[in-house]
Amino acid sequence: MPALAATIRRRLRESETAFILLAILVGAAAGASTLIQGWLAHGLQHVLYGITGNRLSALGSIRHPWRLLALPAGGLALVGLNRWLTLQRRTPTDVVEANALHGGRIPALDNLIIASQTILSNGCGASVGLEATYAQMGGGAASLLGQWLRLRRADLRTLVGAGAGAGVGAAFSAPLTGAFYAFEIVIGSYSTASAAPVIAAALAAVAMMRLLGVEPYLIATTAARDIRFVDYLVYAGLGIVCALLGILVMRLVTAAERRLQAVTRSSPWRPVIGGLMLMPIAWLSPQTLSAGHGALHLDLAMHPPLAFLVTVIALKVAASVISLASGFRGGLFFASLFLGSLAGQAFGLIVNSNPWGFAIDLNDAALVGMAALSVSIVGGPMTLALLMLETTHDFALMGVVLTAALVSSALTREAFGYSFSTWRLHVRGSAIRSPRDIGWMFTLTAGRMMRRDWKSIHHTATIAEFRALIPLGSASKAILIDPDGHYRGIVLSSTAYAPALDPAAPAATQAILTDVTLSPETGIREIIGTFDEAGADELAVVAPSGKVLGVLTEKHARRRYLEEIEADQKRMFGEN
Repeated sequence: MPALAATIRRRLRESETAFILLAILVGAAAGASTLIQGWLAHGLQHVLYGITGNRLSALGSIRHPWRLLALPAGGLALVGLNRWLTLQRRTPTDVVEANALHGGRIPALDNLIIASQTILSNGCGASVGLEATYAQMGGGAASLLGQWLRLRRADLRTLVGAGAGAGVGAAFSAPLTGAFYAFEIVIGSYSTASAAPVIAAALAAVAMMRLLGVEPYLIATTAARDIRFVDYLVYAGLGIVCALLGILVMRLVTAAERRLQAVTRSSPWRPVIGGLMLMPIAWLSPQTLSAGHGALHLDLAMHPPLAFLVTVIALKVAASVISLASGFRGGLFFASLFLGSLAGQAFGLIVNSNPWGFAIDLNDAALVGMAALSVSIVGGPMTLALLMLETTHDFALMGVVLTAALVSSALTREAFGYSFSTWRLHVRGSAIRSPRDIGWMFTLTAGRMMRRDWKSIHHTATIAEFRALIPLGSASKAILIDPDGHYRGIVLSSTAYAPALDPAAPAATQAILTDVTLSPETGIREIIGTFDEAGADELAVVAPSGKVLGVLTEKHARRRYLEEIEADQKRMFGEN
Protein backbone atom coordinates (compact mmCIF):
# COMPACT_ATOMS: atom_id res chain seq x y z
CA MET A 1 0.00 0.00 0.00
CA PRO A 2 2.77 2.57 0.76
CA ALA A 3 4.29 1.84 -2.66
CA LEU A 4 0.90 2.33 -4.34
CA ALA A 5 0.36 5.59 -2.48
CA ALA A 6 3.82 6.80 -3.51
CA THR A 7 3.13 5.96 -7.15
CA ILE A 8 -0.22 7.75 -7.12
CA ARG A 9 1.29 10.74 -5.31
CA ARG A 10 4.04 11.08 -7.91
CA ARG A 11 1.48 10.87 -10.71
CA LEU A 12 -0.73 13.49 -9.07
CA ARG A 13 2.17 15.92 -8.81
CA GLU A 14 3.09 15.40 -12.46
CA SER A 15 -0.38 15.49 -14.01
CA GLU A 16 -3.25 17.94 -13.53
CA THR A 17 -5.55 15.41 -15.21
CA ALA A 18 -4.74 12.84 -12.54
CA PHE A 19 -5.63 15.32 -9.81
CA ILE A 20 -8.94 16.08 -11.54
CA LEU A 21 -9.72 12.36 -11.65
CA LEU A 22 -8.98 12.17 -7.93
CA ALA A 23 -11.37 15.09 -7.35
CA ILE A 24 -14.06 13.29 -9.36
CA LEU A 25 -13.66 10.26 -7.10
CA VAL A 26 -13.98 12.50 -4.05
CA GLY A 27 -17.06 14.18 -5.54
CA ALA A 28 -18.80 10.86 -6.18
CA ALA A 29 -18.11 9.79 -2.59
CA ALA A 30 -19.42 13.13 -1.31
CA GLY A 31 -22.63 12.72 -3.31
CA ALA A 32 -23.22 9.24 -1.92
CA SER A 33 -22.51 10.37 1.66
CA THR A 34 -24.92 13.31 1.27
CA LEU A 35 -27.69 10.94 0.23
CA ILE A 36 -26.98 8.58 3.13
CA GLN A 37 -26.91 11.37 5.72
CA GLY A 38 -30.15 12.90 4.43
CA TRP A 39 -31.79 9.49 4.53
CA LEU A 40 -30.66 8.92 8.12
CA ALA A 41 -31.92 12.31 9.34
CA HIS A 42 -35.27 12.05 7.59
CA GLY A 43 -35.64 8.45 8.72
CA LEU A 44 -35.14 9.61 12.29
CA GLN A 45 -37.80 12.28 11.80
CA HIS A 46 -40.16 9.62 10.42
CA VAL A 47 -39.67 7.46 13.51
CA LEU A 48 -39.96 10.32 16.01
CA TYR A 49 -42.75 12.33 14.41
CA GLY A 50 -44.52 9.77 12.25
CA ILE A 51 -44.35 11.90 9.10
CA THR A 52 -44.89 10.18 5.75
CA GLY A 53 -44.47 11.77 2.34
CA ASN A 54 -43.95 15.24 3.77
CA ARG A 55 -41.31 17.49 5.28
CA LEU A 56 -41.34 17.99 9.04
CA SER A 57 -41.53 21.78 8.82
CA ALA A 58 -44.46 21.58 6.37
CA LEU A 59 -46.79 19.98 8.93
CA GLY A 60 -49.92 22.04 9.54
CA SER A 61 -49.87 21.17 13.22
CA ILE A 62 -48.49 18.65 15.69
CA ARG A 63 -51.38 16.24 16.21
CA HIS A 64 -49.72 14.39 19.04
CA PRO A 65 -47.95 16.88 21.33
CA TRP A 66 -46.12 14.09 23.12
CA ARG A 67 -44.04 13.61 19.97
CA LEU A 68 -42.34 16.92 20.73
CA LEU A 69 -40.59 15.09 23.56
CA ALA A 70 -38.24 14.05 20.74
CA LEU A 71 -36.54 17.43 21.17
CA PRO A 72 -35.35 16.98 24.78
CA ALA A 73 -34.75 13.28 24.05
CA GLY A 74 -32.42 14.28 21.22
CA GLY A 75 -30.77 16.72 23.62
CA LEU A 76 -30.26 13.90 26.10
CA ALA A 77 -28.55 11.80 23.43
CA LEU A 78 -26.28 14.75 22.66
CA VAL A 79 -25.46 15.04 26.37
CA GLY A 80 -24.17 11.47 26.30
CA LEU A 81 -22.09 12.11 23.19
CA ASN A 82 -20.72 15.36 24.59
CA ARG A 83 -19.85 13.62 27.84
CA TRP A 84 -17.75 11.13 25.91
CA LEU A 85 -16.03 13.99 24.06
CA THR A 86 -15.23 15.67 27.38
CA LEU A 87 -13.66 12.49 28.71
CA GLN A 88 -11.62 12.21 25.52
CA ARG A 89 -10.68 15.92 25.77
CA ARG A 90 -11.59 16.24 22.11
CA THR A 91 -12.89 19.25 20.20
CA PRO A 92 -13.81 18.19 16.65
CA THR A 93 -12.28 20.20 13.81
CA ASP A 94 -14.73 21.38 11.17
CA VAL A 95 -13.86 21.72 7.50
CA VAL A 96 -13.45 25.52 7.45
CA GLU A 97 -11.17 25.50 10.49
CA ALA A 98 -9.14 22.63 9.06
CA ASN A 99 -8.50 24.42 5.79
CA ALA A 100 -7.68 27.74 7.46
CA LEU A 101 -5.42 26.46 10.24
CA HIS A 102 -4.36 22.87 9.61
CA GLY A 103 -3.69 22.69 5.88
CA GLY A 104 -6.81 20.58 5.30
CA ARG A 105 -5.95 17.85 7.79
CA ILE A 106 -9.05 16.47 9.57
CA PRO A 107 -8.96 13.39 11.83
CA ALA A 108 -11.35 10.66 10.70
CA LEU A 109 -13.12 10.50 14.06
CA ASP A 110 -13.89 14.24 13.94
CA ASN A 111 -15.94 13.75 10.77
CA LEU A 112 -18.01 11.00 12.34
CA ILE A 113 -18.57 13.03 15.52
CA ILE A 114 -19.79 16.13 13.68
CA ALA A 115 -21.98 14.04 11.37
CA SER A 116 -23.53 12.18 14.32
CA GLN A 117 -24.21 15.38 16.23
CA THR A 118 -25.76 17.12 13.21
CA ILE A 119 -27.91 14.20 12.06
CA LEU A 120 -29.15 13.64 15.61
CA SER A 121 -29.91 17.37 16.06
CA ASN A 122 -31.77 17.69 12.76
CA GLY A 123 -33.46 14.32 13.11
CA CYS A 124 -35.00 15.17 16.49
CA GLY A 125 -36.38 18.41 15.03
CA ALA A 126 -33.95 21.08 16.26
CA SER A 127 -33.89 24.19 14.09
CA VAL A 128 -30.60 23.44 12.31
CA GLY A 129 -29.70 22.28 8.82
CA LEU A 130 -27.75 19.33 7.47
CA GLU A 131 -25.60 21.30 5.04
CA ALA A 132 -22.80 21.55 7.62
CA THR A 133 -22.43 17.80 7.83
CA TYR A 134 -22.74 17.39 4.05
CA ALA A 135 -19.72 19.69 3.69
CA GLN A 136 -17.93 18.05 6.63
CA MET A 137 -18.22 14.51 5.36
CA GLY A 138 -17.36 15.46 1.79
CA GLY A 139 -14.33 17.46 2.88
CA GLY A 140 -13.44 14.89 5.54
CA ALA A 141 -13.34 12.03 3.03
CA ALA A 142 -11.15 14.16 0.78
CA SER A 143 -8.85 14.96 3.71
CA LEU A 144 -8.37 11.31 4.64
CA LEU A 145 -7.61 10.34 1.05
CA GLY A 146 -5.25 13.27 0.65
CA GLN A 147 -3.42 12.48 3.90
CA TRP A 148 -3.00 8.87 2.83
CA LEU A 149 -1.48 10.08 -0.44
CA ARG A 150 0.61 12.70 1.44
CA LEU A 151 -0.52 15.49 -0.83
CA ARG A 152 1.16 18.86 -0.64
CA ARG A 153 -0.52 21.42 1.60
CA ALA A 154 -2.03 23.45 -1.25
CA ASP A 155 -3.29 20.31 -3.05
CA LEU A 156 -4.81 18.92 0.13
CA ARG A 157 -6.66 22.20 0.82
CA THR A 158 -8.00 22.21 -2.73
CA LEU A 159 -9.15 18.61 -2.47
CA VAL A 160 -10.85 19.25 0.89
CA GLY A 161 -12.62 22.28 -0.58
CA ALA A 162 -13.69 20.21 -3.57
CA GLY A 163 -15.14 17.51 -1.31
CA ALA A 164 -16.99 20.01 0.88
CA GLY A 165 -18.37 21.88 -2.12
CA ALA A 166 -19.41 18.60 -3.72
CA GLY A 167 -21.43 17.70 -0.63
CA VAL A 168 -23.31 21.00 -0.70
CA GLY A 169 -23.74 20.87 -4.47
CA ALA A 170 -25.22 17.39 -4.18
CA ALA A 171 -27.69 18.57 -1.52
CA PHE A 172 -29.18 21.14 -3.91
CA SER A 173 -28.40 19.37 -7.22
CA ALA A 174 -26.47 22.54 -8.04
CA PRO A 175 -22.86 21.93 -9.15
CA LEU A 176 -21.90 25.58 -9.64
CA THR A 177 -23.28 26.41 -6.20
CA GLY A 178 -21.15 23.64 -4.72
CA ALA A 179 -18.06 24.80 -6.59
CA PHE A 180 -18.37 28.40 -5.42
CA TYR A 181 -19.18 27.22 -1.90
CA ALA A 182 -15.75 25.59 -2.02
CA PHE A 183 -14.04 28.69 -3.42
CA GLU A 184 -15.68 31.30 -1.20
CA ILE A 185 -16.34 29.48 2.06
CA VAL A 186 -13.86 26.59 2.37
CA ILE A 187 -10.77 27.42 0.28
CA GLY A 188 -11.04 31.20 0.52
CA SER A 189 -9.85 31.99 -3.00
CA TYR A 190 -10.41 31.20 -6.64
CA SER A 191 -7.58 30.23 -8.95
CA THR A 192 -7.26 28.63 -12.35
CA ALA A 193 -5.32 25.77 -10.75
CA SER A 194 -8.20 24.86 -8.42
CA ALA A 195 -11.12 25.57 -10.78
CA ALA A 196 -11.08 22.31 -12.74
CA PRO A 197 -10.82 19.84 -9.82
CA VAL A 198 -13.38 21.70 -7.69
CA ILE A 199 -15.96 21.97 -10.47
CA ALA A 200 -15.31 18.37 -11.53
CA ALA A 201 -15.95 17.16 -7.97
CA ALA A 202 -19.21 19.11 -7.76
CA LEU A 203 -20.39 17.75 -11.11
CA ALA A 204 -19.51 14.21 -10.04
CA ALA A 205 -21.48 14.61 -6.80
CA VAL A 206 -24.60 15.84 -8.59
CA ALA A 207 -24.25 13.08 -11.20
CA MET A 208 -24.03 10.50 -8.40
CA MET A 209 -27.24 11.84 -6.86
CA ARG A 210 -29.00 11.63 -10.23
CA LEU A 211 -27.75 8.07 -10.73
CA LEU A 212 -29.15 7.17 -7.31
CA GLY A 213 -32.57 8.50 -8.34
CA VAL A 214 -32.65 11.84 -6.49
CA GLU A 215 -34.73 14.49 -8.23
CA PRO A 216 -33.21 17.96 -8.78
CA TYR A 217 -34.03 20.56 -6.12
CA LEU A 218 -36.22 23.27 -7.68
CA ILE A 219 -37.85 26.42 -6.34
CA ALA A 220 -40.94 27.88 -7.99
CA THR A 221 -40.51 31.23 -9.71
CA THR A 222 -42.41 33.51 -12.04
CA ALA A 223 -41.66 32.83 -15.69
CA ALA A 224 -41.53 36.35 -17.13
CA ARG A 225 -40.86 39.78 -15.71
CA ASP A 226 -39.61 43.23 -16.57
CA ILE A 227 -36.80 44.27 -14.22
CA ARG A 228 -36.76 48.07 -13.93
CA PHE A 229 -34.03 50.33 -12.58
CA VAL A 230 -36.11 51.15 -9.52
CA ASP A 231 -36.29 47.42 -8.75
CA TYR A 232 -32.54 47.39 -8.24
CA LEU A 233 -32.87 50.17 -5.67
CA VAL A 234 -35.73 48.42 -3.87
CA TYR A 235 -33.91 45.09 -3.72
CA ALA A 236 -30.74 46.84 -2.55
CA GLY A 237 -32.91 47.99 0.36
CA LEU A 238 -33.93 44.38 0.93
CA GLY A 239 -30.22 43.49 1.00
CA ILE A 240 -29.70 46.03 3.81
CA VAL A 241 -32.63 44.62 5.78
CA CYS A 242 -31.32 41.06 5.36
CA ALA A 243 -27.80 42.05 6.41
CA LEU A 244 -29.12 43.59 9.62
CA LEU A 245 -31.28 40.53 10.29
CA GLY A 246 -28.32 38.22 9.66
CA ILE A 247 -26.07 40.15 12.04
CA LEU A 248 -28.84 40.10 14.64
CA VAL A 249 -29.18 36.31 14.37
CA MET A 250 -25.43 35.74 14.72
CA ARG A 251 -25.21 38.09 17.69
CA LEU A 252 -28.22 36.50 19.34
CA VAL A 253 -26.74 33.01 19.07
CA THR A 254 -23.62 34.06 20.96
CA ALA A 255 -25.51 36.17 23.52
CA ALA A 256 -27.97 33.35 24.19
CA GLU A 257 -25.18 30.80 24.49
CA ARG A 258 -23.35 32.92 27.07
CA ARG A 259 -26.56 33.63 28.95
CA LEU A 260 -27.53 29.97 29.01
CA GLN A 261 -24.05 28.99 30.19
CA ALA A 262 -24.26 31.57 33.00
CA VAL A 263 -27.72 30.47 34.11
CA THR A 264 -26.94 26.76 33.97
CA ARG A 265 -23.32 27.25 35.11
CA SER A 266 -22.14 25.54 31.91
CA SER A 267 -24.22 22.48 32.73
CA PRO A 268 -23.74 19.54 30.35
CA TRP A 269 -27.54 19.21 30.35
CA ARG A 270 -27.99 22.32 28.20
CA PRO A 271 -29.19 20.35 25.12
CA VAL A 272 -32.00 18.85 27.20
CA ILE A 273 -32.94 22.30 28.52
CA GLY A 274 -32.84 23.61 24.97
CA GLY A 275 -35.07 20.80 23.77
CA LEU A 276 -37.64 21.64 26.45
CA MET A 277 -37.52 25.31 25.44
CA LEU A 278 -38.11 24.37 21.79
CA MET A 279 -41.24 22.35 22.52
CA PRO A 280 -43.68 25.29 22.98
CA ILE A 281 -42.21 27.08 19.95
CA ALA A 282 -42.71 24.00 17.79
CA TRP A 283 -46.23 23.60 19.18
CA LEU A 284 -47.05 27.18 18.11
CA SER A 285 -45.55 26.66 14.63
CA PRO A 286 -44.19 23.38 13.24
CA GLN A 287 -42.43 25.52 10.62
CA THR A 288 -39.73 26.13 13.23
CA LEU A 289 -38.80 22.44 13.27
CA SER A 290 -35.74 21.17 11.38
CA ALA A 291 -34.15 23.31 8.65
CA GLY A 292 -37.37 24.44 6.99
CA HIS A 293 -37.30 22.83 3.52
CA GLY A 294 -40.99 21.95 3.50
CA ALA A 295 -42.13 25.22 5.08
CA LEU A 296 -40.23 27.26 2.49
CA HIS A 297 -42.07 25.69 -0.44
CA LEU A 298 -45.38 25.81 1.42
CA ASP A 299 -45.12 29.53 2.16
CA LEU A 300 -44.00 30.35 -1.39
CA ALA A 301 -47.14 28.66 -2.70
CA MET A 302 -49.57 30.10 -0.13
CA HIS A 303 -48.31 33.71 0.18
CA PRO A 304 -49.42 34.10 3.83
CA PRO A 305 -50.32 37.50 5.31
CA LEU A 306 -47.76 39.86 6.84
CA ALA A 307 -48.67 39.07 10.46
CA PHE A 308 -48.10 35.36 9.85
CA LEU A 309 -44.74 35.99 8.18
CA VAL A 310 -43.47 38.23 10.97
CA THR A 311 -44.61 35.73 13.60
CA VAL A 312 -42.87 32.81 11.90
CA ILE A 313 -39.69 34.88 11.42
CA ALA A 314 -39.62 35.65 15.15
CA LEU A 315 -40.33 32.04 16.12
CA LYS A 316 -37.81 30.61 13.64
CA VAL A 317 -35.09 32.99 14.82
CA ALA A 318 -35.85 32.03 18.43
CA ALA A 319 -35.80 28.32 17.58
CA SER A 320 -32.50 28.57 15.68
CA VAL A 321 -30.89 30.63 18.43
CA ILE A 322 -32.04 28.26 21.17
CA SER A 323 -30.98 25.19 19.17
CA LEU A 324 -27.44 26.39 18.56
CA ALA A 325 -26.99 28.10 21.94
CA SER A 326 -28.06 24.99 23.83
CA GLY A 327 -25.64 22.70 22.04
CA PHE A 328 -27.53 21.17 19.12
CA ARG A 329 -25.16 20.77 16.18
CA GLY A 330 -25.85 21.98 12.66
CA GLY A 331 -25.65 24.88 10.28
CA LEU A 332 -27.75 27.88 9.39
CA PHE A 333 -27.43 27.53 5.61
CA PHE A 334 -30.94 26.33 4.83
CA ALA A 335 -32.45 27.97 7.91
CA SER A 336 -31.15 31.27 6.54
CA LEU A 337 -32.68 30.49 3.14
CA PHE A 338 -36.03 29.89 4.81
CA LEU A 339 -35.77 33.01 6.95
CA GLY A 340 -34.71 35.00 3.89
CA SER A 341 -37.77 33.85 1.95
CA LEU A 342 -40.02 34.94 4.80
CA ALA A 343 -38.22 38.29 5.15
CA GLY A 344 -38.44 38.84 1.39
CA GLN A 345 -42.18 38.19 1.29
CA ALA A 346 -42.75 40.44 4.31
CA PHE A 347 -40.63 43.15 2.67
CA GLY A 348 -42.64 42.77 -0.54
CA LEU A 349 -45.97 43.11 1.25
CA ILE A 350 -44.77 46.28 2.99
CA VAL A 351 -43.47 47.78 -0.28
CA ASN A 352 -46.68 46.87 -2.12
CA SER A 353 -48.78 48.68 0.46
CA ASN A 354 -47.52 52.06 -0.81
CA PRO A 355 -50.19 54.50 -2.11
CA TRP A 356 -48.50 55.10 -5.50
CA GLY A 357 -49.27 51.72 -7.04
CA PHE A 358 -45.65 50.55 -7.23
CA ALA A 359 -45.42 46.78 -6.68
CA ILE A 360 -42.88 43.98 -6.73
CA ASP A 361 -43.51 40.27 -7.20
CA LEU A 362 -43.64 38.43 -3.86
CA ASN A 363 -41.97 35.33 -5.25
CA ASP A 364 -39.14 37.45 -6.60
CA ALA A 365 -38.79 39.22 -3.25
CA ALA A 366 -38.66 35.84 -1.48
CA LEU A 367 -35.91 34.57 -3.78
CA VAL A 368 -33.87 37.74 -3.45
CA GLY A 369 -34.34 37.64 0.33
CA MET A 370 -33.15 34.05 0.42
CA ALA A 371 -29.89 34.96 -1.27
CA ALA A 372 -29.35 38.21 0.66
CA LEU A 373 -29.89 36.76 4.16
CA SER A 374 -27.87 33.62 3.42
CA VAL A 375 -24.98 35.74 2.16
CA SER A 376 -25.02 37.68 5.42
CA ILE A 377 -24.98 34.54 7.58
CA VAL A 378 -23.15 31.97 5.44
CA GLY A 379 -21.00 34.25 3.26
CA GLY A 380 -20.29 33.78 -0.44
CA PRO A 381 -22.37 36.11 -2.68
CA MET A 382 -21.58 34.16 -5.84
CA THR A 383 -22.46 30.89 -4.11
CA LEU A 384 -25.94 32.12 -3.24
CA ALA A 385 -26.51 33.89 -6.55
CA LEU A 386 -25.69 30.67 -8.39
CA LEU A 387 -27.90 28.69 -6.03
CA MET A 388 -30.84 30.88 -7.00
CA LEU A 389 -29.96 30.46 -10.67
CA GLU A 390 -29.58 26.69 -10.54
CA THR A 391 -32.68 26.05 -8.43
CA THR A 392 -34.98 28.44 -10.33
CA HIS A 393 -33.46 28.37 -13.85
CA ASP A 394 -34.36 32.06 -13.94
CA PHE A 395 -31.64 34.17 -15.56
CA ALA A 396 -33.70 37.36 -15.61
CA LEU A 397 -33.73 37.55 -11.81
CA MET A 398 -29.96 37.28 -11.40
CA GLY A 399 -29.30 41.02 -11.67
CA VAL A 400 -31.37 41.96 -8.62
CA VAL A 401 -30.26 38.83 -6.75
CA LEU A 402 -26.61 39.82 -7.15
CA THR A 403 -27.41 43.42 -6.23
CA ALA A 404 -29.04 42.44 -2.94
CA ALA A 405 -26.41 39.78 -2.22
CA LEU A 406 -23.49 42.16 -2.74
CA VAL A 407 -25.12 44.90 -0.66
CA SER A 408 -25.79 42.40 2.13
CA SER A 409 -22.25 41.00 1.95
CA ALA A 410 -20.62 44.44 2.00
CA LEU A 411 -22.72 45.68 4.91
CA THR A 412 -22.12 42.51 6.94
CA ARG A 413 -18.36 42.70 6.40
CA GLU A 414 -18.30 46.38 7.28
CA ALA A 415 -20.51 46.18 10.37
CA PHE A 416 -19.68 42.67 11.61
CA GLY A 417 -16.70 41.19 9.76
CA TYR A 418 -17.55 37.49 10.00
CA SER A 419 -19.70 34.77 8.53
CA PHE A 420 -21.48 32.48 10.98
CA SER A 421 -18.86 29.72 10.78
CA THR A 422 -15.91 32.08 11.27
CA TRP A 423 -17.80 34.01 13.97
CA ARG A 424 -18.32 30.83 15.99
CA LEU A 425 -14.61 30.05 15.69
CA HIS A 426 -13.77 33.62 16.71
CA VAL A 427 -15.92 33.28 19.84
CA ARG A 428 -13.95 30.13 20.71
CA GLY A 429 -10.74 32.19 20.54
CA SER A 430 -9.58 31.40 17.00
CA ALA A 431 -7.93 34.07 14.83
CA ILE A 432 -9.87 32.97 11.73
CA ARG A 433 -11.73 35.68 9.81
CA SER A 434 -11.99 33.77 6.53
CA PRO A 435 -11.15 30.30 5.20
CA ARG A 436 -7.91 31.54 3.66
CA ASP A 437 -4.90 29.52 4.80
CA ILE A 438 -3.25 31.15 7.81
CA GLY A 439 -2.00 27.96 9.43
CA TRP A 440 1.56 28.68 8.28
CA MET A 441 1.58 31.79 10.48
CA PHE A 442 1.42 29.65 13.60
CA THR A 443 4.75 28.03 12.70
CA LEU A 444 6.48 31.43 12.73
CA THR A 445 7.00 31.69 16.48
CA ALA A 446 9.84 33.34 18.32
CA GLY A 447 11.01 29.98 19.61
CA ARG A 448 11.35 28.59 16.09
CA MET A 449 13.04 31.62 14.55
CA MET A 450 15.44 32.65 17.34
CA ARG A 451 19.23 32.30 17.29
CA ARG A 452 20.95 30.45 20.11
CA ASP A 453 24.50 31.75 19.54
CA TRP A 454 24.23 34.83 21.73
CA LYS A 455 26.74 36.42 24.07
CA SER A 456 25.97 36.84 27.75
CA ILE A 457 27.52 38.73 30.63
CA HIS A 458 26.80 38.80 34.37
CA HIS A 459 24.52 41.64 35.36
CA THR A 460 27.01 42.86 38.01
CA ALA A 461 29.86 43.22 35.50
CA THR A 462 31.52 46.60 34.98
CA ILE A 463 32.10 48.38 31.69
CA ALA A 464 35.74 47.27 31.80
CA GLU A 465 34.72 43.64 32.27
CA PHE A 466 32.25 43.97 29.41
CA ARG A 467 35.00 45.27 27.13
CA ALA A 468 37.28 42.43 28.14
CA LEU A 469 34.67 39.73 27.52
CA ILE A 470 33.16 41.27 24.40
CA PRO A 471 35.97 42.65 22.21
CA LEU A 472 34.96 45.44 19.86
CA GLY A 473 33.68 43.94 16.62
CA SER A 474 33.05 40.45 18.01
CA ALA A 475 29.35 41.01 18.85
CA SER A 476 26.87 43.84 18.52
CA LYS A 477 25.48 43.33 22.00
CA ALA A 478 25.45 41.13 25.12
CA ILE A 479 22.55 39.82 27.20
CA LEU A 480 22.73 40.61 30.90
CA ILE A 481 21.83 37.61 33.03
CA ASP A 482 21.84 36.80 36.73
CA PRO A 483 23.44 33.65 38.22
CA ASP A 484 20.25 31.66 37.43
CA GLY A 485 20.31 32.68 33.76
CA HIS A 486 17.41 35.12 34.12
CA TYR A 487 17.14 38.04 31.73
CA ARG A 488 18.23 41.51 32.99
CA GLY A 489 18.42 43.50 29.74
CA ILE A 490 20.61 44.11 26.69
CA VAL A 491 23.81 46.18 26.52
CA LEU A 492 24.85 47.34 23.06
CA SER A 493 28.58 47.13 22.28
CA SER A 494 28.50 50.57 20.68
CA THR A 495 27.23 52.01 23.96
CA ALA A 496 29.67 50.10 26.19
CA TYR A 497 32.63 51.33 24.14
CA ALA A 498 31.63 54.99 24.31
CA PRO A 499 34.81 56.95 25.32
CA ALA A 500 32.98 59.03 27.93
CA LEU A 501 31.96 56.01 30.02
CA ASP A 502 33.76 55.25 33.29
CA PRO A 503 35.28 51.74 32.97
CA ALA A 504 34.43 51.07 36.60
CA ALA A 505 30.76 51.87 36.13
CA PRO A 506 28.31 48.91 36.19
CA ALA A 507 27.37 47.73 32.68
CA ALA A 508 23.77 47.36 33.89
CA THR A 509 23.41 51.16 33.88
CA GLN A 510 23.57 51.02 30.08
CA ALA A 511 21.02 48.19 29.74
CA ILE A 512 18.03 48.69 27.45
CA LEU A 513 14.79 46.73 26.87
CA THR A 514 14.85 45.43 30.42
CA ASP A 515 11.07 44.94 30.39
CA VAL A 516 10.59 43.99 26.71
CA THR A 517 11.03 40.36 25.72
CA LEU A 518 9.42 37.69 23.57
CA SER A 519 8.10 34.34 24.76
CA PRO A 520 8.88 31.23 22.68
CA GLU A 521 5.18 30.94 21.67
CA THR A 522 4.83 34.55 20.48
CA GLY A 523 3.42 34.61 16.92
CA ILE A 524 4.78 36.56 13.99
CA ARG A 525 2.20 39.35 14.06
CA GLU A 526 2.78 40.03 17.74
CA ILE A 527 6.54 39.79 17.18
CA ILE A 528 6.49 42.47 14.50
CA GLY A 529 4.18 44.63 16.60
CA THR A 530 6.55 44.35 19.57
CA PHE A 531 9.54 45.35 17.43
CA ASP A 532 7.63 48.37 16.11
CA GLU A 533 6.47 49.45 19.57
CA ALA A 534 9.88 49.02 21.21
CA GLY A 535 11.86 50.45 18.29
CA ALA A 536 14.33 47.58 18.74
CA ASP A 537 16.51 45.72 16.26
CA GLU A 538 16.86 42.62 18.46
CA LEU A 539 14.86 41.14 21.31
CA ALA A 540 15.59 38.35 23.76
CA VAL A 541 13.38 35.25 23.76
CA VAL A 542 12.69 34.40 27.39
CA ALA A 543 11.02 31.36 28.93
CA PRO A 544 8.18 31.79 31.48
CA SER A 545 10.75 31.10 34.20
CA GLY A 546 12.73 34.15 33.08
CA LYS A 547 15.62 32.17 31.59
CA VAL A 548 17.02 33.46 28.30
CA LEU A 549 16.57 30.99 25.43
CA GLY A 550 17.77 32.95 22.43
CA VAL A 551 17.73 36.17 20.43
CA LEU A 552 15.54 37.21 17.49
CA THR A 553 16.33 40.07 15.12
CA GLU A 554 13.68 42.20 13.46
CA LYS A 555 15.35 41.73 10.07
CA HIS A 556 15.15 37.93 10.26
CA ALA A 557 11.55 37.95 11.52
CA ARG A 558 10.36 40.23 8.71
CA ARG A 559 12.25 38.25 6.08
CA ARG A 560 10.69 34.96 7.20
CA TYR A 561 7.26 36.59 7.23
CA LEU A 562 7.65 37.90 3.68
CA GLU A 563 9.01 34.55 2.49
CA GLU A 564 5.97 32.74 3.83
CA ILE A 565 3.57 35.31 2.34
CA GLU A 566 5.21 34.85 -1.05
CA ALA A 567 5.04 31.08 -0.72
CA ASP A 568 1.36 31.34 0.24
CA GLN A 569 0.65 33.47 -2.83
CA LYS A 570 2.38 30.90 -5.04
CA ARG A 571 0.35 28.09 -3.48
CA MET A 572 -2.86 30.06 -4.01
CA PHE A 573 -2.15 30.51 -7.72
CA GLY A 574 -0.86 26.99 -8.19
CA GLU A 575 2.74 27.96 -8.93
CA ASN A 576 4.32 25.37 -6.66
